[in-house]
Amino acid sequence: MGITSALVLFAVIWFMTFLIVIPIRLQTQGDVGEVVPGTHAGAPEHHNLKKKALITTAISIVLWCIIAGIILSGIITVRDLDWFNRMSAPAV
Repeated sequence: MGITSALVLFAVIWFMTFLIVIPIRLQTQGDVGEVVPGTHAGAPEHHNLKKKALITTAISIVLWCIIAGIILSGIITVRDLDWFNRMSAPAV
């Protein structure tokens, strides 16, 4: 795995994790009971994005280490994911 593919893998893992972490413990204006005129009741009141970004980074580093280790060790290869036998047989 090259540097570019490692960074792309980390970015994909980070953004997917961030999209999962964002709604956790989110307080909306409707929950608090103070809806600002002109906004939706589902708009966030307290979002804590910095804390969620740090949590996302920590989770992503752990997941990236596991996934990169699997890729680099060769436990799972691209040929293992070839369910329709479209790749040619490996050269021996």
